[in-house]
Amino acid sequence: MIIVNDVHKRYQTEHGPGKWVLQGVNFTIPPKLNVGLIGANGAGKSTLLQIVAGVDQPTKGYVERKCRVSWPMGFGGGLQGSLTGRQNSKFVCRIHGHSDDIPDRLAFIQDFAEIGVAFEQPVKTYSSGMRARLQFAMSLAFNFDFYISDEVTAVGDASFNGKAEAAFNNLADQAGLIMVSHGEDTLKKFCSAGIWIHQGKAHWFNLIDDALYAYKDTLPK
Repeated sequence: MIIVNDVHKRYQTEHGPGKWVLQGVNFTIPPKLNVGLIGANGAGKSTLLQIVAGVDQPTKGYVERKCRVSWPMGFGGGLQGSLTGRQNSKFVCRIHGHSDDIPDRLAFIQDFAEIGVAFEQPVKTYSSGMRARLQFAMSLAFNFDFYISDEVTAVGDASFNGKAEAAFNNLADQAGLIMVSHGEDTLKKFCSAGIWIHQGKAHWFNLIDDALYAYKDTLPK
């Protein structure tokens, strides 16, 4: 279960505090539920994902995670640029307490990421898509209660995207998923519930179709 309580977020600018990106966001996600975050560009979807994952912190309020939550798959941060893909993966294995089976996990990550010889090269030489593939593969190498995806199905060719979709389907009975995607079909395919982010507020819908309808109803006719 993930509890988001009265979360506010704004960033500091050179002129002082910026505008509120999120204001008084509240919701609870029960175990093994797949939820899509919906909203216009700049609505705060990725910001909320990063706060839920613990990558970023709210300005006010808190997130209570009564479960293991992945880092955002597709998120470009969290990798040490001077280290290779293999070295980054090995480090993550160790901090997650998997020193005993590192070779098997590294083999899985290397195979799933499909970045070829780049796995042995510094991450700072990677494209954004290669970073996202590595992050995705690293997330799947561990057992989380919730996986967080930020446009991860849009980071590769058709073959990789198919593999990513199959991985999400395999997680359905084991864990929950919190997803941002600009693809309506993708959200409908993987998510049952929806959270519509609008003007800094979060609106919960038990059905993803209802969340999409609320969002589209605000678009210019």
